[in-house]
Amino acid sequence: MIDDSAPHPAAPPDKVAHRKRLLAERRAMPDRPERSARLAERLRAQLAGRHAAVIGAYWPIRGEFDALPALGEWLAAVPGRVVGLPVIDPVNDTMTFHAWWPGCPMAPDRHGIPAPDGTPQVEPDLLLVPCVGFGRDGIRLGYGGGYYDRTLGAMGPAERPATLGIAFAHGHLPELEGHAHDVPLDAILTEDGLVG
Repeated sequence: MIDDSAPHPAAPPDKVAHRKRLLAERRAMPDRPERSARLAERLRAQLAGRHAAVIGAYWPIRGEFDALPALGEWLAAVPGRVVGLPVIDPVNDTMTFHAWWPGCPMAPDRHGIPAPDGTPQVEPDLLLVPCVGFGRDGIRLGYGGGYYDRTLGAMGPAERPATLGIAFAHGHLPELEGHAHDVPLDAILTEDGLVG
């Protein structure tokens, strides 16, 4: 598992404190089922309104919203659609995305998170990005490992997929500042609606 008690060396103290607080709040959320149901409906509406054929997603950990049921429905609705989940490239600490479907073979990655095992690599045209917190202008607070920023930063603007952060609304941090290595997301989706 990713260890947020050992933050990235460049993580400012406020990010570390925000991350710790928001993770604790997310784990203790008494109305998680209701929030998750609302977020799932908003995600289904977003997917219906987009022309993506390949969506990159994530395996939910530590209280993250589980987008996989909605993505399974999206896959089943139209033949030829593809969902990819991340696999960490150990050489450069970026991620590639490999085809996922309900019941596909999975194996734990370097952090113990399930990842597709032996499925083809895919290139998402829409990437769902999990957020611990989020600020203005698509600034995201993650776990501090930098995987999404490195992966998106290694792509040229023309090859970068559209990005949609997925977060619970409690994670809104208006004061959150971006840094030079942060790659802002195009928009953030919460149970309360679209931000950005």
